[in-house]
Amino acid sequence: MIGLVLAAGAGRRLRPYTDTLPKALVPVDGERTVLDLTLGNFAEVGLREAAIVVGYRKEAVYDRKDALEQKYGVKLTLVENDKAEEWNNAYSLWCARDLFGEGLLLANGDTVHPASVQRTMLDGNDRRIKEGGAPGILLALDTVKKLADEEMKVVVDPQLGVRRITKLMDPLDATGEYIGVTVINPSAGPALADALKAVFERDPQLYYEDGYQEMVDRGLTIDVQPIGEVSWVEVDNHDDLAKAREIACRY
Repeated sequence: MIGLVLAAGAGRRLRPYTDTLPKALVPVDGERTVLDLTLGNFAEVGLREAAIVVGYRKEAVYDRKDALEQKYGVKLTLVENDKAEEWNNAYSLWCARDLFGEGLLLANGDTVHPASVQRTMLDGNDRRIKEGGAPGILLALDTVKKLADEEMKVVVDPQLGVRRITKLMDPLDATGEYIGVTVINPSAGPALADALKAVFERDPQLYYEDGYQEMVDRGLTIDVQPIGEVSWVEVDNHDDLAKAREIACRY
């Protein structure tokens, strides 16, 4: 299994930082960026290879590639998204479809969380494999946080797995929030690629989570792994960035 970071987005709500940098390279702890934290997490759980989907201000990631590889001991492959400033991240994940067969630990490039999340995901996936019931896709779920309108909310059936994943639902109906970390097992690769393509062809502004919903609608199983009580944040705006800086210094 290898790591995958989606880091193609422009992050316009974080200007002026993102005037010259992609959101994943905005500092959150001294000189450490979200990308630094994510690669450090990958290394801590034993991953030695990772891919980064780049787009907006991609040259900044290329410039740091060698230094990041040396610092974290993770060999990096950069995958280019040629529509990063026009289309949403369903297309961004689809750009990495050739890697789906490797098995992936996906992390959004704008989420600050500890390596315990990745460890919980890998352990949960391994346990399911040993029990003979591993799903193609396993989502990290926060079942503790109080939800509001902006969160990517998930409804889970204990027997059937994910039923709905969308921001567009009443928070009271949700089982929890998807935090932007996914295990993609090789068995799910073709179905995920096809679902993502269907989604962005329908509407280029849709999220890759809409691709997950497409898979569920097609009768495929997606499961969840609760992460417990963990401090984390998705960095969309300056308030989130301030919270990220409070959290990142603990890890």
